[in-house]
Amino acid sequence: MPDTRGSKDAQPTVRDVAERAAVSAMTVSRVLRDDPKVLPATAARVRAAVAELGYRRNEMARSLRLGSGTGLIGLVVTNLANPFYSRLALGVDSFVAQHGLKTVIGNTGQDLDSERGLVEDLAVRRVDGIIAVPAGADQRHLATAAAEGVPVVIASRPPEGFAADCVLVDDYGGARAATERLLACGHRRIGFLGSPPAVYTSTERLRGFADALAAAGLPYDPTYIRQGQQQTGEAAQAAAELLDLPEPPTALFCSNNRNTIGAFRAIRRAGTTTALAGFDDFELADALGLPLTIVAYDSDELGREAGRLLVSRMSEGTARTRAGATTPPRRTVVPTTLVHYGPPEPAYGR
Repeated sequence: MPDTRGSKDAQPTVRDVAERAAVSAMTVSRVLRDDPKVLPATAARVRAAVAELGYRRNEMARSLRLGSGTGLIGLVVTNLANPFYSRLALGVDSFVAQHGLKTVIGNTGQDLDSERGLVEDLAVRRVDGIIAVPAGADQRHLATAAAEGVPVVIASRPPEGFAADCVLVDDYGGARAATERLLACGHRRIGFLGSPPAVYTSTERLRGFADALAAAGLPYDPTYIRQGQQQTGEAAQAAAELLDLPEPPTALFCSNNRNTIGAFRAIRRAGTTTALAGFDDFELADALGLPLTIVAYDSDELGREAGRLLVSRMSEGTARTRAGATTPPRRTVVPTTLVHYGPPEPAYGR
């Protein structure tokens, strides 16, 4: 079948050139702007692919790239349906807007391949910076973008394999405090509902949960642990499994708001008096009508701080090198507080 990607009706793209040359789209972008750091053999392969496909650069986009910048920053998140990410996005946008920047948001659905594609597309389009909530520990694509001179800030988990600014929540401290509150009320069989183990926040919150049990002299029992739930339906099913155990937990700690809502539904269906605590505040948490302890924090502030770090790093301009910025990477931790909704938590007999 003839290749029609170079026809008038189907102009070849940077991705088409990258595929033909067996390189990344970012490498194609570097060759097109005559970056001397690209190996000569690689540059020759890219130029051959450009000629074969009849690729032509968008000169308007090119002029933007060669000017003072696009005025855009990219925000990459894992689940925009979760209010946490919506609030984070609002925080980012409210801060960068003060500096004349606009936010382009991409949703990965917790899929690493989707995340790689989004980051690559943003870098090719020469956004002025990227804020990302990575889907996992494999962050090579973010490291590549940073090495290519795109300022990168990591939110909600630390960078892996490269140096970058980041803003985190006190995941460990908040989870430990909430578990200690359940223990103080007399609970000794406490279940845990969390996101996939690859998610940094879930791992840290499980660590805080386990350390609170250990400090109280209680064993860590995998029977009462369920991880991997990302939607409320999955969380409700996992909570129902725990409530159906021969010796069910008398309390549940949930590592995020999706799991807390699912657990609430399971408790209501089962008609039990299971106590509930969870990470992340959410709308109507105060209207559920049961004792509920929430680990709360300002997710807007998380976004604002990510935006603040990015704008500060962007202002360094030419001080950035392939090894990273000349100033050390900065890490900011947003504190948490415990909020109690509903009737007072009854003391549970030991």
